[in-house]
Amino acid sequence: MDLLPAIDLRGGQVVRLERGDYDLQTTYNSDPGAVAASFAEAGAKWIHVVDLDAAKSGIPTNTDAIGAIRSAVGDAMKIELGGGARTTDTVVRMLDGVADRVVIGSAALEKWDWFESLLTGEQFTNDQLVLGLDAKEGRLAIHGWTKVLEETALDLGARVNGSGLGAIVYTDIARDGMLSGINVEQTAAMVKITDVGIVASGGVASLDDVRAALDIGCGGCILGKALYEGKVILKDAVELVTN
Repeated sequence: MDLLPAIDLRGGQVVRLERGDYDLQTTYNSDPGAVAASFAEAGAKWIHVVDLDAAKSGIPTNTDAIGAIRSAVGDAMKIELGGGARTTDTVVRMLDGVADRVVIGSAALEKWDWFESLLTGEQFTNDQLVLGLDAKEGRLAIHGWTKVLEETALDLGARVNGSGLGAIVYTDIARDGMLSGINVEQTAAMVKITDVGIVASGGVASLDDVRAALDIGCGGCILGKALYEGKVILKDAVELVTN
């Protein structure tokens, strides 16, 4: 299982939100490159980066900070980048020398035909694309979690079977940034429904959550607030999943 320590960017700063609420922000660091370098030093091989400004506006914003992260980690880490991936041209720019794979969330759910065209087109390999599924009590939510859809995360997980996607990032939005533990039951159901690797996101509070994600067969686990608040030591988590 891959560990993906997270850097959420807003105004060039490293921040965390509670349940995706932009009014409930904690700022942790003004040097994203230094944070990324510390993750590489701890032995993580992936980093999960979100441009929160782009996620809100649809316009890539924190490009300098993202470039600093890329420069800081070099080839030591792969970058999974999300936020604002709403057009093919934007996905191309995100992958061009910056990200190893791009997370597409709300845009995929609203324009499924477009998302499928990415999977069947020749601009990318499918493992460069990640489907971001944010769920509230199992139902999908979009637009900063302000609109809940009738379709469930399990519906979409089954739909992309055999697609060759790089991953599905499954976020329980009620737990995101709350240090309340991952939703083991729903995440395990996602693992069972699809052959695409599931990256557990939202609520990791301790090494026990990392262990739970590993035990249910997740392909990855995102570590956010738990790292910044000292609840999880990244080096210890890396040792857990590699031993």
